[in-house]
Amino acid sequence: MSNPLFDLTGRVAIVTGTSRGLGQYFARALARSGADLVITSRDPESLKPFSDEIAQLGRCAVPLALDVCDLKSIETMAEAAEKAYGKIDILVNNAGMNIRKPALDVLWDDWNKILDTNLRGTFFVAQAVAKRMVPRHYGRIINIGSVTSVAGYAGLGPYGASRGGVRQLTMSLADDWGPYGITVNCLAPGWFKTTQNKVMYEDKEWVAYLSDRIPVKRPGQPDDLDSSVVFLAAESSRYITGQTLLVDGGISTGAVRALPRKN
Repeated sequence: MSNPLFDLTGRVAIVTGTSRGLGQYFARALARSGADLVITSRDPESLKPFSDEIAQLGRCAVPLALDVCDLKSIETMAEAAEKAYGKIDILVNNAGMNIRKPALDVLWDDWNKILDTNLRGTFFVAQAVAKRMVPRHYGRIINIGSVTSVAGYAGLGPYGASRGGVRQLTMSLADDWGPYGITVNCLAPGWFKTTQNKVMYEDKEWVAYLSDRIPVKRPGQPDDLDSSVVFLAAESSRYITGQTLLVDGGISTGAVRALPRKN
């Protein structure tokens, strides 16, 4: 018998940015817990294989076009999602991007592209969905942040600014929408291998250095996030809002390897 605190049967979840990477893992975890899905990409045709995979789990997945840098696209997606199921219970605000450069090399357009996608897009997708949650006095919004929401790393200036902004935005929206039965939380992964950063993980020396800084001594695996996204989407987190849940193996503690003691 499933635990009702983590059972999403009858719930409808939008997961943005599901053409690849962590977005697909978030969507699978919600589907396995009983949720039906709306999955999004700028190219909805690319979502068909993943939609078929969700169907194999016994759940529905409606693929919709979404460009989070286009307000009309956002509103069209939210309207189509509500029309498909009659309601929206959960939003996983996952769509994002990065341009990794030293701070001295960052261009004006690089900054705009990163912030427009990761921060402005997150806000306006949340707004479009919350408009549909408010009348029902129920909703779970999960904004995807990063360990860079709370820590700074070289080469990640605009990205860190966008993810720090997502953390602050989450707290503000939680206060705005709490009276309507909507919780808003930030799920912040640590170092996980994704399509965006896979080249870094080809450097074995760098991976060893990274692992040494993580208290559990390894980078994250995508399914390490499954229980966290389900927790924030389900009744288990009904009294939690405005919070940032770091799933980072402890790297945000600032732990470093101790120097060997000299005799």
